[in-house]
Amino acid sequence: MPTKVIPIVAGGAFQAPAPAFRGGQLVDTLGRPMRDLRISVTDRCNFRCVYCMPREVFDAGHEFLPHSAILSFEEIARLARVFAGLGVKKIRLTGGEPLVRKQLHRLVAMLSELPVELTLTTNGSLLARQAAALKQAGLDRVTVSLDSLDDATFRAMNDADFPVAKVIEGIEAAAAAGLAPVKINMVVKRGTNDHDIVAMARRWRGTGHIIRFIEYMDVGSTNGWRMDDVVPSAEIVRRINEAWALEPIDANYPGEVAERWRFLDGAGEIGVISSVTQAFCSSCNRMRLSTEGSLYTCLFGQSGHDLKSLVRSGASDDEIRNEIAAVWERRADRYSEIRTSQTSSVKKVEMSYIGG
Repeated sequence: MPTKVIPIVAGGAFQAPAPAFRGGQLVDTLGRPMRDLRISVTDRCNFRCVYCMPREVFDAGHEFLPHSAILSFEEIARLARVFAGLGVKKIRLTGGEPLVRKQLHRLVAMLSELPVELTLTTNGSLLARQAAALKQAGLDRVTVSLDSLDDATFRAMNDADFPVAKVIEGIEAAAAAGLAPVKINMVVKRGTNDHDIVAMARRWRGTGHIIRFIEYMDVGSTNGWRMDDVVPSAEIVRRINEAWALEPIDANYPGEVAERWRFLDGAGEIGVISSVTQAFCSSCNRMRLSTEGSLYTCLFGQSGHDLKSLVRSGASDDEIRNEIAAVWERRADRYSEIRTSQTSSVKKVEMSYIGG
């Protein structure tokens, strides 16, 4: 996976200038502030979801990163502290599947000392046994991926023969541990699981949990994405609205990716994430730290910026801070606004390295 190595000059002096803040916020070339950081703690996963890690690519012969190449918990915590000092308010732990990383609750405990909201996205397969420890360590919330309630469809999509019931068990365990409201993400692919849209809305109505429907995206370069496979969010909202009346509600904060809709009968809300048909690049405030310590400024990025070398070469926190700020200040990404059939075929970093 290509990364951009940041130059270091003799004597340990790094070339990045001190960051400039506007109105108290660090902003990129399009005026977008940095608010969210997503940290991939592993490139490994026990699922082989067809839209993320298709088995024909991530097969038994696939070489994952060696342990020495990935950031340690201490290195992650140090970088997270620097990011918090630059204005990050929310950290999300991702993978791969983050819960396959051993002793993840130790990292959660380290990060819980920071003045940020701390969340985690998981496929739910290992959540039932870890939810209580994660909450005790300081995790605030979890998001669980669940692409269908139909067991045959779900097993086919995760391509690991994993049953729906076990994921629901994980959701219930998370709620019981206090990791609520649980957000449930469904990636919708036409002809594969879109028949389950209304059933998913029905299942989570009135539970206090929030189901979010995500348009199938051209993440990475291996999932065979086609525009014909996309079910537009407007169609998803229409289908659900035909069953129960909905009304739009305001975002919880600037840059929130999900468009929120509330059931008029008071049974909660749903969300739709429309990266393909209603791009939200103009308000994107997210950075992504990959498993091996590269910084990506876009989910659809082609290359990253090597922070691991800085950390392991003895750079000070101020030097790392200035380099991160310089990367953000140069940021001009707006991939979803300029997506075409041609750009979708460009080689991009796989989502399993940088999280969703």
